[in-house]
Amino acid sequence: MSAEFISVSFPNASNDLNPIPDAPVDARYLERYARALDDYGFNYTLIPYSSSSFDPFTIGATVLAHTKNLKIIVALRPNTVYPTVAAKSLATLDQLSGGRVVVHFIAGGSDDEQAREGDFLDKEQRYERQEEYIRILRLAWTSTEPFDFDGKYYQFKQFRSAVRPTNGTIPISVGGSSDAAYRIGGSLGDIFGLWGEPLAETKQQIERIYAEAAKAGRTDRPRIWVTFRPIVAETDELAWEKAHRTLDRLKGNREKGLHRAPPSAPRPANVGSQRLLDIAARGDVHDRALWYPTVTATNASGATTALVGSPRTIADSILDYIDLGADLISIRGYDNFNDAVDYGRYILPLVREGIREREEVKKQAAA
Repeated sequence: MSAEFISVSFPNASNDLNPIPDAPVDARYLERYARALDDYGFNYTLIPYSSSSFDPFTIGATVLAHTKNLKIIVALRPNTVYPTVAAKSLATLDQLSGGRVVVHFIAGGSDDEQAREGDFLDKEQRYERQEEYIRILRLAWTSTEPFDFDGKYYQFKQFRSAVRPTNGTIPISVGGSSDAAYRIGGSLGDIFGLWGEPLAETKQQIERIYAEAAKAGRTDRPRIWVTFRPIVAETDELAWEKAHRTLDRLKGNREKGLHRAPPSAPRPANVGSQRLLDIAARGDVHDRALWYPTVTATNASGATTALVGSPRTIADSILDYIDLGADLISIRGYDNFNDAVDYGRYILPLVREGIREREEVKKQAAA
């Protein structure tokens, strides 16, 4: 049993509680944030992407330059970079960092968002294109001879890359909750990313991913990545008070138009957000401490489910998911820098201690 932790890197101090519209890069903030993640024992940081955001390759290179152990997960939409170019860019970063690069694919959950950068394929076509893209990356990283590709979305002849990943390949992450996402991620992904759902629903999704991997003839399985937005305080009582203050701020910022989902936004088109909203309609709290009002307050715009409680409560909740099969845990808060420091100080050590205790019990049982 093992687990690694993921955060998200931000280029400036803007956050969900105190949004700064169109804030520029703050190089000192980004450096400080990246070093804090490295120092407090995070294993990965996601470099996010949207049509209006900063270039993830450049932000990722900056993070790598200021850290020693932290790996970056570059979010990539296939419509934005031709796959042969992306293969070389990712491998270049990987060489410069000594093998600290992962790529996370975003097929695109919103037609409107995709259209902003000239992508007018429907959802099924976007997943078909993503499948071709992944196959091309793997060929580019492993083929020693020039190769042709004649797909539905990409065609080229005699491509060869002299830029090889440090360890022979770069891990590929896929996320989503649709049938197409399960199929592509289960058959081709090294990692499959899920948003924080209750344990029962998460177990069902993991089983579906594993079934798709087996159907594809794989003898291995994708690692499971689950994302939460913990709200932590010294005690459970104080954490719930903090959670309600956080919720009020989220609602207020959305009403002011300071959130990416305006008050008039329709129900999201992507399956993952729809699932979160459906679960939220069943109740506010699930399992130990999984809290859903943050989902409805933000119209399920991305990973929005909170874990609320003391460090012990949140650590135990995370361990429940690790027991279920998740071994990549993404935790990021609403006050990005300060929350990351709190997680590193108080939550990561408790989870790692819980894993060691479980391993010791297994050893004793096997003796």
